Amino acid sequence: MLKYKFIDRITSDVMFEAYGKDLKELLTNSAEALAETICGADKVLPKKSVTVKAEGTDEKELLFNWLQQIIAAVDIHAMFFSKFKITKRANNKLEAELWGEDISQDKGKTVVKAVTYFNFKLEKDKKGYKATVSMDI
Repeated sequence: MLKYKFIDRITSDVMFEAYGKDLKELLTNSAEALAETICGADKVLPKKSVTVKAEGTDEKELLFNWLQQIIAAVDIHAMFFSKFKITKRANNKLEAELWGEDISQDKGKTVVKAVTYFNFKLEKDKKGYKATVSMDI
């Protein structure tokens, strides 16, 4: 199953669609797409971890805040991340471990400032979840 794909509709932002059979898988795949935008996650070794928490009033807001927390963790911990594991999730709240290594110029790709509400969508059908996410760069 396809995890995510990038969409070339806009020039000032980066946009992707992420997929998952359930919300947890969608959240993880969205984090991987974000990491691929920031640093080319395939080059980042999971040397150390940090814990992040996110919550929202619904699943859509939880997704938005989850991605914002990852962007914040990059800045706060001066790390790139390549592995994401949601350890707790209930009532539109989650806790997760992010694994990565210290930021290095040779692994950086794009500075992502924030997730935006431009075309931001979360859809659910019989097959699972699909999210459309736009990031300000």
